[in-house]
Amino acid sequence: MSSSLASVSVSVLLVTYICATPISNKPRYTDNYHHSHIFRGASRPAHSPDQNNAAYWRHQAQSTLREKLAKPLLTGRARNVIMFLGDGLSIPTLAAARTYLGQSQGQTGEETVLSFEAFPHTGLSKTYCVDSQVADSACSATAYLSGIKANIGTIGVTGNVKLNDCPAMLEAANRVTSILKWSQDAGKSTGVVTTTRITHASPAGAYSQTANRNWENDAEVKNSGQDPNKCDDIAKQLITSLPGRNIKVILGGGRKEFLPTNATDEDGKRGARTDGLDLIAEWKSDKRRRRASFQYVWNREQLLRVNPERKDFVLGLFNSDHLEYHLLANTTKEPTLEELTRFSIRILRKEPRGFFLFVEGGRIDHGHHDTKAHLALDETVEFAKAIKAATDMTREEETLIVVTADHAHTLSISGYPARGNDIFGISGKSDVDKLPYSTISYANGPGYKQPLPNGSRYNISQDNLADVNYKFPATLPLSSETHGGDDVAVFARGPWSHLYAGTFEQNFIPHVMAYASCVGNGRTVCDVYRPY
Repeated sequence: MSSSLASVSVSVLLVTYICATPISNKPRYTDNYHHSHIFRGASRPAHSPDQNNAAYWRHQAQSTLREKLAKPLLTGRARNVIMFLGDGLSIPTLAAARTYLGQSQGQTGEETVLSFEAFPHTGLSKTYCVDSQVADSACSATAYLSGIKANIGTIGVTGNVKLNDCPAMLEAANRVTSILKWSQDAGKSTGVVTTTRITHASPAGAYSQTANRNWENDAEVKNSGQDPNKCDDIAKQLITSLPGRNIKVILGGGRKEFLPTNATDEDGKRGARTDGLDLIAEWKSDKRRRRASFQYVWNREQLLRVNPERKDFVLGLFNSDHLEYHLLANTTKEPTLEELTRFSIRILRKEPRGFFLFVEGGRIDHGHHDTKAHLALDETVEFAKAIKAATDMTREEETLIVVTADHAHTLSISGYPARGNDIFGISGKSDVDKLPYSTISYANGPGYKQPLPNGSRYNISQDNLADVNYKFPATLPLSSETHGGDDVAVFARGPWSHLYAGTFEQNFIPHVMAYASCVGNGRTVCDVYRPY
């Protein structure tokens, strides 16, 4: 061998050794690393062979470009406004839910589009509270409904009101109203719909002012050391105060918050009130005094029998507590969120001056808190169905529809699973301990898996990840998974929906709705255009 050839050989060997040796025992993140870690799964739907060709993706992108170029900006007055709130609907939840939906339809899933993801305009909302880096559903509801930021745990009050501060809550300067009240003042009909208790934090943001989101009944006010005769609880505010008394459609759960402890509801569950008030009876009496047509319903069958054309007010309380998860519900007893939305629009659209409707998919959040991803993602799909119903029943030129979340969660989609791999399945195996890990996991929560006595990681291959109640792995043990501090998406269509662009503070959201529909005391489109 010549000296020059020997030199080349040594160089090749040296380069080969360097490239094959990890630095500080860390893997090199190259395409080969990614490829070697892709988990193929046992069986999965195949993507279209056309997707292997450049022409497919060029056509797809050009088609999207044509659609966006052809879409005019709508700048007229919004007769109606519908706000959809997906409680805890983080951006990873969107990606996981669309994959879940697509896979339930026999597709690979990743390419699926949830109904509202097709809306023409999208922005990002910053969700922090006045005193908290990560929001809860109370301070965030105050932001996206009343247009100001507040302290964590408080609803409908300014940052001058701290948690449990009853005296500060009563000061007029510290109380704020929501776009639902602004809409009522403009002569519009209003409605509130949720899959949680109707007195829960998100729906309460539409009509309540309170120093503690937990004050859903008088007993809870007492438990905080405050006087319920001075600080009305949330349920009482809904039934006896404004704007609650004038809400045309109230649909959700939480019967116990309206009934005394010595009474039972239609399911035999006891009430939670210690003041002896029957607020359902009070709601009926108020409507009789006003000579309004009304109906109280407590199950799906009764709701579907109501003629929306003949009723001005409808109160529907379908459970003592929250409505059941869709996957676990008795469908003959509990209506779906889509059915609640359709019914509400039929009632409210009778008003010539239009309406404001708030709809919450509230149990997305609860599924995440329990790290039960099956339930959280299915609730997201049900939420998307309700939004599709609203788009089908309204005209884009006259109805502004806004879809957003109050806060994020710690759900993560990770690993290198192959295209079409079960979103609830195994993502791959660790190159360190050789044990499998799931595509979905949480940063914290009850899904934490204790290590084995020998210190090795829990082997999730022993678990049934297809169980709808399965608690997906969490890094940190907590009894309830926490919210996330991420920005959340805002999707919008209809008049002035293009204003939801870029990244903005969460309290900006109702100001756009008010501008488009000519309500409230701020600047509106009616400052420029003549009202109808």
